[in-house]
Amino acid sequence: MARQYSPRLKFQIAMEVLKDNKKPSQVAKAYGVHPNSVNKWTKTILEEGPELFAKDGAVAEYERRIAQLERLLGQKEVEI
Repeated sequence: MARQYSPRLKFQIAMEVLKDNKKPSQVAKAYGVHPNSVNKWTKTILEEGPELFAKDGAVAEYERRIAQLERLLGQKEVEI
């Protein structure tokens, strides 16, 4: 059965490879995980990193739109 790791641990391990310029095999050995897993997690961060920031922007845009609609609703209630 394959062992499961938390997203936070995966991120921590991958960032150690990227930030400290360590070899995936070194980090894998230190954490007791398979080097292929470390390579996969690192690759995921590099490929999906821009989308993580895009999602934050989308959430902020939705929040601005909700606030705008709430103000409009308040104005309409006062008019009624």
